[in-house]
Amino acid sequence: MAGPFTVACIQTNTGSDVAANLSAALSFARDARDAGADLIAFPEVVALIEPDRDALVAQTGGEDGHEALAAFSGFASASGAWLLVGSLTVGLGGGRLANRSFLLDPDGKVAARYDKIHLFDVDLPDGKSSRESDRYEAGETAVLAQLPWGGLGMTVCYDLRFPVLYWKLARAGADFLAVPSAFTRTTGRAHWHALLKARAIETGCYVIAPAQCGDHAGGRESYGHSLVVEPWGEIVADGGEEVGFALAEIDPARVLEARAALPALKNARRYDPPSSLRPAE
Repeated sequence: MAGPFTVACIQTNTGSDVAANLSAALSFARDARDAGADLIAFPEVVALIEPDRDALVAQTGGEDGHEALAAFSGFASASGAWLLVGSLTVGLGGGRLANRSFLLDPDGKVAARYDKIHLFDVDLPDGKSSRESDRYEAGETAVLAQLPWGGLGMTVCYDLRFPVLYWKLARAGADFLAVPSAFTRTTGRAHWHALLKARAIETGCYVIAPAQCGDHAGGRESYGHSLVVEPWGEIVADGGEEVGFALAEIDPARVLEARAALPALKNARRYDPPSSLRPAE
């Protein structure tokens, strides 16, 4: 197994100015690379948060020629770092959009891409509502990518609430789980730390979760607290509530140690689902 490496979780307060957003995110990335980061992870919708759907579509191109993807690709090749571009809004044609995460290798090439499967359609206790499906098309395929240090399971934000996805990624070979997010302040305060620790403990994986922070246009509020959680559930980096980055050393050997101590992945058994309590329709 490969030796330890350093990950940086970039924490941003993204707005509706793509150029300004990219400048801020890449400035933090340069500092993180100078501090020794081998893998630099950015949050969900890192290049653009735009509350008006028509304006969002107007500013969004397809993957080919995508302004933000090109900027991140250029940074990866110039710095020699691996980049997890948490997610970008990508046009699919006909006004349809994907919330797409990219893994870029040190040559700036796309090593893997993942479209967010679970879309955030909720009415929150604070009275705010979200209908992510009004903007985005849901992905349909789980993605396991290969890093020099092990397997990376790619997910995005609301996926975090669906543990079976992470279990399947770990069973398929994930050593690390990526959860780039823009968690709301309300749900973040209640659930963010607990859910990320649970996904790490359940799978014996490191969890890498860069996040948005602060207030955005349209009344959107992000919780921040970019986290890195090790396989036994200990938080080894927390970005707090301000923009910047959090560094952590990741030792792949800890994955083997945790799974040897608590071999839940090996102990799993197949079983028949319960009968429904609801009457037949």
